[in-house]
Amino acid sequence: MYTVSKEHHFSAAHHVETLEDGHPCKRMHGHNYTVAVEMRSETLNEHGFIRDIKDLDELKKYIDENFDHRLLNDVVGTQVSTEHLAKHFYDWCKARWPEVTAVRVQETPKIWAEYRP
Repeated sequence: MYTVSKEHHFSAAHHVETLEDGHPCKRMHGHNYTVAVEMRSETLNEHGFIRDIKDLDELKKYIDENFDHRLLNDVVGTQVSTEHLAKHFYDWCKARWPEVTAVRVQETPKIWAEYRP
């Protein structure tokens, strides 16, 4: 099985409205996010690729236009967690590239979430 991944980065703010008062994540705060898309295949194409990784430039454009330097609550709704972002980006990518098997979103060097069906 072959696996290839590509990362994209963006900065954005959010707050988790449903948390109890005093929880630090209830306050608006920001992260420098990393979105890593994983693709897998048992075979390679005629170029030796699972897929031309340049195809994922479309994701970079989507992130830059819709997520970078935004308030994520305005973009994806009131429930914004790293887990929700991982699922959102997985669904967006899977609709375009069938080889996508997982998306990992990192919000800090120590915290990340992955969506893998």
